[in-house]
Amino acid sequence: MRGYFGIGVEGISKAQNVGTIARSAYAFGASFFFTIAPDVDMQAMRVSDTADSFEHMPYYEYESAEVLDLPKKCQLVGIELVEDGVELPSFRHPTRAAYILGPEMGSLSPEIIEQCDHVVQIPMKFCVNVGVAAALVMYDRMISMGRFAERPVKAGGPLERRVKPAHAHRRKVRTKRA
Repeated sequence: MRGYFGIGVEGISKAQNVGTIARSAYAFGASFFFTIAPDVDMQAMRVSDTADSFEHMPYYEYESAEVLDLPKKCQLVGIELVEDGVELPSFRHPTRAAYILGPEMGSLSPEIIEQCDHVVQIPMKFCVNVGVAAALVMYDRMISMGRFAERPVKAGGPLERRVKPAHAHRRKVRTKRA
């Protein structure tokens, strides 16, 4: 996949949700995970993070939105159900992105919304669990960044298999036996 992404949460209060998001982030190939002012025991989240994700990707914890420090040229994308948010299916993901979701029973803070380069909403009738929302965003990023064959017009899978670039094939090296 082109580029990189990280994902984080602000003000999260349930350890299981942190673990679920971290595990999903690792599974989808996130480059980092972060929290802003978490109200949760980060060790307790390991119950739901069965992949031990923080052993495989960096974790950053920030005290407040004001000290959030993202990589250079990384765009912050807020995921929030707001009136003027871009609907996820119509959103072009930045090559370098950090996605931020709000707490379980609340919204992203005005300080974070102000820092966001984009605010995206998942077009649903009501808010879903923060872990589900995070997985939906990461899945949408994965399918929209050109990693898979185009969807066919008719129901079912693609008629042609996606051709991998030449550099993706591994060569078999034969060695002479003495």
